[in-house]
Amino acid sequence: MVQPTIGRVLSDIEREIEAEVRNRPPVHEPRPVNYVPPRVSAPALQMPDYVEHRDGATEIGKLSAEAVVREYEAAAKEIEAMGAELIERVRQCEAMTRDALAVTEDLKETAERYREEAKRVFVQIENCSLVTAEVRKTCVELKEKIAVPAAIDRPKPKKK
Repeated sequence: MVQPTIGRVLSDIEREIEAEVRNRPPVHEPRPVNYVPPRVSAPALQMPDYVEHRDGATEIGKLSAEAVVREYEAAAKEIEAMGAELIERVRQCEAMTRDALAVTEDLKETAERYREEAKRVFVQIENCSLVTAEVRKTCVELKEKIAVPAAIDRPKPKKK
């Protein structure tokens, strides 16, 4: 019941638009115009293949429908372009991820080298500390050996 009413309303509107266009006075003097329909001159404005006009549709209805479907088609193409752009960003992210993983591996190797160097320095410092402790011990022992004979060789002080 709603469809026939909509169809009548659209037909009435189309007739009103058509009458308005025909009865409109020209803005300036009419000049001869070499007009080529958009379908021939601009392939980008061709009607998409997935629609076709119905028999009995008015010229205004056809033009309106073509204009609307072209707008939808333009929007669909923009959506597809956005998808292609998104795929390109995904590729960039994948490349960045691969690079980040490679850098992470390099960082792990560098950290391991630092740990090995820290261990080497640690051992070297402890070895130096042991050598220093041994040198100090040797010095103390030598000092004691040197100091003891001096005490034995010295004459004892005389008592008064």
